[in-house]
Amino acid sequence: MFSNLPRARTVLRPRTHPRRPAPRAGPKAVTDPIRVRIHGDRGPVIFLLHGGPGAAGSVWDLAEELSDEFQVHEAIQRRSGARRLTVFRHVSDLRELVVAPAVMVGHSWGAMLGLSFAARYPASLRGLVLIGCGTYDSRSREIYRARMQKNLGSAGRQRVEALSEEIGACSSDPRRDRLFAKLGQMDSRAQAFDELRLRAGYRAILDFDSRGFEETWDDAVRLQRVGREPAAFRAISCPVLMLHGDDDPHPGGRIATTLRRYIPQLEYHSFPRCGHVPWRERHARERFLLDLRTWIHGLWR
Repeated sequence: MFSNLPRARTVLRPRTHPRRPAPRAGPKAVTDPIRVRIHGDRGPVIFLLHGGPGAAGSVWDLAEELSDEFQVHEAIQRRSGARRLTVFRHVSDLRELVVAPAVMVGHSWGAMLGLSFAARYPASLRGLVLIGCGTYDSRSREIYRARMQKNLGSAGRQRVEALSEEIGACSSDPRRDRLFAKLGQMDSRAQAFDELRLRAGYRAILDFDSRGFEETWDDAVRLQRVGREPAAFRAISCPVLMLHGDDDPHPGGRIATTLRRYIPQLEYHSFPRCGHVPWRERHARERFLLDLRTWIHGLWR
């Protein structure tokens, strides 16, 4: 069973390799680098980006699963703080971690962040994998919202609305984060098809950041609204693989069609009877992991 998978060695530490030249725009240097959780000690290195935004630890179980063949560097994205978070800030943080040429794997929001990174630093990546990638146009977001409303049901919609109102009215960041975690659990259930049971203790690893979500997502939508993304993705030169569940509320086929206008080399694999988190889905898990492992290994041939 999924809950009985062996656990690989895991270390949490900041990267210590020499800093890279800072981009011309934005911060001159990242003086407080983000942490990276290291899974495994052999094989090619891959950088794994969690979703949310503001849901650190959400790909921990995927990192553990892949750690028998790869050294998985799970980037713990920056939490909200004194300075407002932006997509550029997250990209700059990753620039401090990535040793080129690298393979980057992102889930959900993490897939979108991977695209932003690959567009800004195309020479840094050997390959990019998008798992359950988010939306890049208003119509796709409308489809996503309609599917989520249906999946939640009447009681679920009322509970989500109540939690959202509580978050909006709450002035305590720790309480906001706890409420955001409950909202995230409801969203996760509504985005799943037939998920296997999570390993005991997994939820203790999750670190939710409500303000980080709001600040980062607002900026991601702004970049789309002003036409910067996905147009900037024309600069992406590495191979790109998109893996998506057919029952994910995010409309995978439509998202892939939009992205291919700017990334013609994008390869799309879909999985029947599969929701937003393929590595946890009973019917798609094995094929998903096989496709992911095979494609990554192929980058070194």
